[in-house]
Amino acid sequence: MSDERDARRAWFEQACVGLHDRYASLQDGEPASYIPELAEVDPDRFAIAAMTVQGERIGVGDCDHEFTIQSISKLLLYGLALETHGRERVLERVGVAPTGDAFNAIELDEATNRAPNPMVNAGAIAITDMVAGATVDERVETMRAMYERYLGRTPTIDRTVWASERETGNRNRAIAYLMLSRGIIEDRVEETLDLYFAQCSVLVTAHDLALIGATIANHGVHPLTGEQVVPREVTRDMLTVALTCGMYDYAGEWAFSVGIPAKSGVGGGILGMLPGVGGLATFSPRLDDIGNSVRGLRVFEQLSHHFDLHLFDPDRPWTR
Repeated sequence: MSDERDARRAWFEQACVGLHDRYASLQDGEPASYIPELAEVDPDRFAIAAMTVQGERIGVGDCDHEFTIQSISKLLLYGLALETHGRERVLERVGVAPTGDAFNAIELDEATNRAPNPMVNAGAIAITDMVAGATVDERVETMRAMYERYLGRTPTIDRTVWASERETGNRNRAIAYLMLSRGIIEDRVEETLDLYFAQCSVLVTAHDLALIGATIANHGVHPLTGEQVVPREVTRDMLTVALTCGMYDYAGEWAFSVGIPAKSGVGGGILGMLPGVGGLATFSPRLDDIGNSVRGLRVFEQLSHHFDLHLFDPDRPWTR
């Protein structure tokens, strides 16, 4: 069994090297421009990383290059909210319905008076409002402590990006004040928005994302330390929402063609989680019109197809 697993690992690593070589010269897409600091990143950075639930690691390309996590943070904060407040209280503020609209759409579910799901900005802001702490500094530390459980270190916040997001975040302000007017969030809008901008400005690497993915895929158990980072029942909800809502308004196509629970961010990262198998991550700042990494999409599509990684693939061999 060990020999078979080693052979699979070598085969998979060889495929990642080949895909990195194949797509490194792809020039489609541009870095996010609506946040000025993100527009200045090197567009040709490219990484593919993976980690199994046993802690085995693969990395190709710029796997140690730091970039801001951006919307991938939404999934982790959603898990924190579920752990801290419980599913029912979270569902009072945020639903789980996929939308065909842009991630920054200014809209709420009129029937239930809540944000549609935690992966769009409205839902993520409502979730961030639930982070515990008496002051914004205390709440930032609560957020950083959550990241530390996954990463094994207290993460750095890119304060230049944080300031840039603060200065250009008026659409998010519109979303937040709409939710305040409807009683969805508390009357501390600017503080919650500052925390939201901070959580998106945390610096990570592709290796970090693969580790986070492996932890969630391992039912919340850290593959290196054995620590229960997040409760098992919480990871089920995180994986479900990631599959149905994690890839912006491309989520339906993603679930059909790739079939891996995932979350993308406009910093160029994509975090994928294969339950019982491990985490898969890509990084490339060139984005398509929806906000997903162009190279990252291609890599996930190819790996899912060639290795039967789709969650519902009848020939999926990786959990055996």
